[in-house]
Amino acid sequence: MSATTVDRNALNFSGGPGVLPARVLAETQQAIASVPGVGLSILGISHRSDWFAGLIEQIERDLRALLDLPDSYGVLLLQGGATLQFSMVPMLLLRGSGRTAEYLRTGYWSAKSIVPARLEGEVRVLWDGEAQGFRRLPMVDELEYSPEAAYLHYVSNETVEGLQFHCVPGRDGVRRVCDMSSDFLSRPIDIERFDLIYAHAQKNLGPAGVTLVIIRRALLEQVPPGIPEILDYRAHLQARSVYNTPPVLAIYVVSRVLRWLREDIGGLERMGALNRCKAECLYGVIDCYPDIYEGWARPLDRSWMNVVFRLKRPEWEAEFLDRAEQAGFSGLKGHRALGGVRASLYNGLSLQAVERLAKFMIDFARHGI
Repeated sequence: MSATTVDRNALNFSGGPGVLPARVLAETQQAIASVPGVGLSILGISHRSDWFAGLIEQIERDLRALLDLPDSYGVLLLQGGATLQFSMVPMLLLRGSGRTAEYLRTGYWSAKSIVPARLEGEVRVLWDGEAQGFRRLPMVDELEYSPEAAYLHYVSNETVEGLQFHCVPGRDGVRRVCDMSSDFLSRPIDIERFDLIYAHAQKNLGPAGVTLVIIRRALLEQVPPGIPEILDYRAHLQARSVYNTPPVLAIYVVSRVLRWLREDIGGLERMGALNRCKAECLYGVIDCYPDIYEGWARPLDRSWMNVVFRLKRPEWEAEFLDRAEQAGFSGLKGHRALGGVRASLYNGLSLQAVERLAKFMIDFARHGI
């Protein structure tokens, strides 16, 4: 691997797939040639092997240690991304319940989750931020939760708009479902306040192809009839996440990321502190140069994972992105739905990389226009 390649990986601010730690890249490169202790390429190891069963068990142990996750929750490694969970969740919790599910529509991805839910039953959108351009999240006094709701669903971090909940919405006693695809394991959470969490891997956990689900086992005591077995969480729990052929390589990378989080970072408290530091580094530049940069999200709701901003003039924005690419930065162009600039600061991105981008932004503001 050349120095140029390493540098480009280190400066990858893509919204997804996100950057992976250097240690994980090196271990994956080794595994593609030959998994230590196995002697086979990870691309040729059977998902029915004892080695792979042990890998699944190791992932679960590491997750339980990181989250202090009790046995009352099951851990699943599924496929289909968060998009499939948009359907699997209401199939389980809404279909035939005669109750209403409550959703928060706070951005691009939470909006997409509502359409499949409506195929399974009644949905009430408690709050919709579209009229305000998805620039902020709801305040506590703007939400009136029903104690009779089937569940509350929300997205903890909206990657497109750079919005993140820094508290846990909802009413304790009502099932709480959260799409944590872009901030799972980025900071500590009180796991027992959630009944179901899902997160696709390609932000903080690994490459695309695997989706992690944490589900309270009590939810599976009454499952509506007629759910195809492959969409039934019980079938996947019984099969230990090997109901059908799983993405072995992607799961292996997830295992390496979890080990990196435990051994190199030291857990979620330290990961959260580092991620907050990275975000404050960039927001500080944006706030220091208001004539050049304009942050998208209300400061109270700014994401630690996705720093979204615009430059005051379109021509400045094009010049900024062009110069950033020349300087070795990747993935800074904003999502196609919103445009602008987006710097994604997922777990694998180092503080040093963020500081380099901050310096680039300062130099551009002072001398680049």
